[in-house]
Amino acid sequence: MIGRLNHVAIAVGDLDKAIKLYRDTMGAEVSEPLPQPAHGVTVVFIKLPNTKVELLYPLGDNSPIAKFLEKSPDGGIHHICYEVEDLIAARDKLKAGGARVLGDGTPKIGAHGKPVLFLHPKDFNGTLVELEQV
Repeated sequence: MIGRLNHVAIAVGDLDKAIKLYRDTMGAEVSEPLPQPAHGVTVVFIKLPNTKVELLYPLGDNSPIAKFLEKSPDGGIHHICYEVEDLIAARDKLKAGGARVLGDGTPKIGAHGKPVLFLHPKDFNGTLVELEQV
C-alpha cells in the first residue's frame, strides 16, 4: 500500500530565513511560496534528487502551523508524506486496522494538486502522517 516518500514537512517561524538557508547556504532549488488557504499555510518546496522538503509557514492566526510554532518556536518536523496509489482504499484499510484519520475522512486537495489525508500521530509513533494519491 505505502509508496515512495513524497516529502518531509518542516514548520518554520521565519520563511524568508528558511528559504535563504536552503537556497543560498545549501544550494538547493527552492520554489516560490505558495499560499494554501484551505490548509492555513504557505508552502515552499525544496527539490532534492530523491524527494522534497516542504517548508510550512502559518497563513493566518488560526493556522495549525501557528499552533505548532507556539509549542515549538524554533520550528521542526511537522509531518511526513507517503504516496499511495488509491487513497480511499488506503484510508479504508488503515481505519479497519484501527488507525485514525484526521478530520471527517474526506480527502482534501493538497499543495501538489492531489488528494491528501492525514493520519493521527498517536497511531504512527508520534508522527503526523500525510498520504497523497499519485
